[in-house]
Parts: sequence; structure tokens; C-alpha cells
Amino acid sequence: MADSAVQSEKTQKSQVDSETTERFIAEKHIGERIKRLRLKKSMGLVELGRHTGLSASFLSQLETGRVVPTLRNLARIAMVFSKDLSYFFDTEPHPMFRIHRRKERMRLPQTGVESPTYYFESLGYMVPDRHMDPYFAEFIPPAAGTEPKAHLHQGFEFLYVLDGELAIRHGEQEVTLETGDAVYFDASTPHSYVCASKRPAGAIIVTMHQPAAAPAAVPPTRPVGPQPGPRPVPSVGTPGAGFPEKR
Repeated sequence: MADSAVQSEKTQKSQVDSETTERFIAEKHIGERIKRLRLKKSMGLVELGRHTGLSASFLSQLETGRVVPTLRNLARIAMVFSKDLSYFFDTEPHPMFRIHRRKERMRLPQTGVESPTYYFESLGYMVPDRHMDPYFAEFIPPAAGTEPKAHLHQGFEFLYVLDGELAIRHGEQEVTLETGDAVYFDASTPHSYVCASKRPAGAIIVTMHQPAAAPAAVPPTRPVGPQPGPRPVPSVGTPGAGFPEKR
């Protein structure tokens, strides 16, 4: 009777351990992680099997969660993708997903001027460490004699006109955009906007923070030596004169 009780206890413990392991594997989405790694490398199950010594059918069952992997098998797979074994057990970061309700947005005036010619609303204010800043902007028909104030900042800018007409000056060129028109430009060049229609113009503006690519180096055409320093160039506008810099 005592031996039977011990054997029963071992069997129950084995079942509990198996259930715990399977639940842990499911929670960590290990099969899905393996599949993502494989697809990212455009690798088939047969090819992954050749690299790991595991059969394609076993790998397929592993990805769908029908079998529980051993640490040895996971280590083989991790090595193929140059990952540490802990990759399969670390908590996965949640993908970025933020909703910005219209009623929650704040309408702010153009900065750096006494009489704003446009108002804007941030469409990405709830996203931390964002790589771009999207805005909705409304451009007001300017008063007579009003000169738009140019500004510049690092990165690039994209603008899409939702309604009305908008005149944009970029460096020495000026163009008028109509409803449905779009423009993508280097924002480190001084630029400004002004409503060109009798009613307000609306637009979506996205500023991207990556700097423009540096021009290729030009070999020197004269002996290298001490040269006069560059003359200072007066700045035209400031990053804060248009849309605010990323915070």
C-alpha cells in the first residue's frame, strides 16, 4: 500500500509538472517566437531542420504548440538565429498602439509670433520616444501685409492638404498646394506656410527627426594646411518658430 501511494504521488507530480511546463511554454509564445525568427530570415521548416538536426514535422508541431521543446532543442534553434536562450523566456514588449481622441487634443497657436497664422494639434502627444511628430494644422487667411515667419529644424517634413489652398516657401522656391496635394522636403532648409485661400486651409503635417544625409566628402584640390575659418552665417528662424521640437 505504501509503495502504491508513493507511485501515485509521483504520477500526480509528473502530471502537474507537465501541465505547468505546457502552460509556461504557451504563455511565453515560444512557438510563435520561433516562427517569427524563421520567417524573418525567409527560412523554410526543412532548411531550419537541416541547421538544427530536427525534423520539419517536429518543428511544425513546435511552432503550433503541439509539442513541448526541450532546452537542448531550443538552444539549437537559438544558435541558428544568433540568439541567446533567454530570448525565448524574456517578457515580450507590447507593440506600440496609442489612440488620440479628437476631443482630447489641445489646439495650440503658432509659436514665436504675436499674430499666429496657423493653429495646430498634436496627433502623437501620448507616444513616448516617438520617431516622428504628426499634427493637424489649420492655416488662417493672413491679414494684409502679414509676412510668414520662416523656421527650420533637423530631419524631414511631410505635408498633405486636406482642404483649401496653402502656399509653402522652401528656400528660394514657393509653390501653392491645393486640396489633395502633398509635399515632402528637407526641413533643415528655412520654410514657411501661408493660407492662400479665402477660407482656412487644413493639413496633416508629419515631422521626422532623422537628420538629412551628409554630402559626400570632396577631395581637397589644394595642399592641406591651416585655412581661414568659415564666415558666420546668420540664422534664419529657429526650430521653435514653427512646430514645437520633440519632447
